[in-house]
Amino acid sequence: MINFRARAKVLGWILLNNIIGKNGQKLVGTGGSNSARYCYSVWMRHLVSLNQIYGMQQIPAVVAEIGPGDSLGTGFAALLSGSDKYYSLDTVSYCNTQKNIKIFDEIVELFQNKEDIPNEEEFPKINPKLNSYSFPDHLFSDSYLHTMLSDDRIAQIRQNIASVNSSNGSVYYYAPWCDSSVVQEHSVDFLFSQAVLEHVDDLPLVYNSMKKWLKKDGTIVAIIDFKSHGTSVEWNGHWEYSDLVWKIIRGRAPYLINRSPLSHHLKCLNQTDFELIHMHRVERYGGIQREKLAERFKNLTESDLSTSGVYLIFKNRNVDEVNNAS
Repeated sequence: MINFRARAKVLGWILLNNIIGKNGQKLVGTGGSNSARYCYSVWMRHLVSLNQIYGMQQIPAVVAEIGPGDSLGTGFAALLSGSDKYYSLDTVSYCNTQKNIKIFDEIVELFQNKEDIPNEEEFPKINPKLNSYSFPDHLFSDSYLHTMLSDDRIAQIRQNIASVNSSNGSVYYYAPWCDSSVVQEHSVDFLFSQAVLEHVDDLPLVYNSMKKWLKKDGTIVAIIDFKSHGTSVEWNGHWEYSDLVWKIIRGRAPYLINRSPLSHHLKCLNQTDFELIHMHRVERYGGIQREKLAERFKNLTESDLSTSGVYLIFKNRNVDEVNNAS
C-alpha cells in the first residue's frame, strides 16, 4: 500500500503532467544549463577529474553531449577550451540561438578571466566533486589560452552557434533525435551526460549509439541520478510503484525517469562491450525498505537499493575491433 503522503504526491504529478505534458511538450526548462557558470563548472570539473583519474592532458577534439537542457553552454565551454566540434542530442528542444549566444559570451569572459571553477557552495549538486576548484593552469597555459580565445576564433564559434548544423560548422544540435546516424561513426573523442541517462526510455538504443559514435580510444563519462526526482516522499520511493501507478504518474510528459537502477546500467555497459575504468557510487540509506518494493524491483541488489547516484567513466573494450570497423 502507498501511504497518504505518497498518494498526495502521485496526485500532484498526475495533475502537473496532464498540464505540462499536453501535446507532448513540457512548458518549462530543465534548469542548470541556463547558467553560464553552471556550464563552465560542469565542463571544467570533467577535465580536471579525467586528468586526476587517468592523466588525460589533451583537450578532446570532438565532443558529444546527451541531454544539454536549456542551453548548449557546456559544449561551448568545450569549444573555448580547444575542442573543434560539438554534437548535442536531446529529447525535447529547449534552447534557442539568442539564449545560446548570451551564455557563450558569458563563458568567454569566464575563460578570459581564468575564473576558478564554481564550487560546491555555489553548485552543491554538480558532480564530480574536486579536491581543488582553482583554475587548472596545468591544463591551460597562457599561450594556449591566448590562441584558443583569439578574436577570430571566438567570432567563428559565435557564427557557428548562429548557424547550427551547417556542414562546415563546429556546433551540431539534434532535438529530438532517435537515430544514431546523426553523429558520424567512430568520430567522438569524449562523450558525456550530466544527470540525463536516468531519463532515457530506451537505454539500449543510447548505449549502442554511444558505442557507434566513440573512437577506439575515446572516453565516456556519465553522471546518473537514481533518486525519485520528487515523485515520492522517500528518495527511493519510485521503486515502490507498480507499472500501472507509474504510468499514471508520468501522464503525458515526454519523459520522466526510467527507474533503472545501477545494475541495469552496468548490464548495458557489458552488453555493448564497454570497459568500466572508474565508478564512484553515492550511497544513501533510509527511504523505503526491500519489503515495499514493487514486484518488478524485488530483485534489486543491496548496492542498487543504496545507490542514489553514480559517476562512471568507461571506454571501448575491444579497441582493435573498433579500429578495424572504422
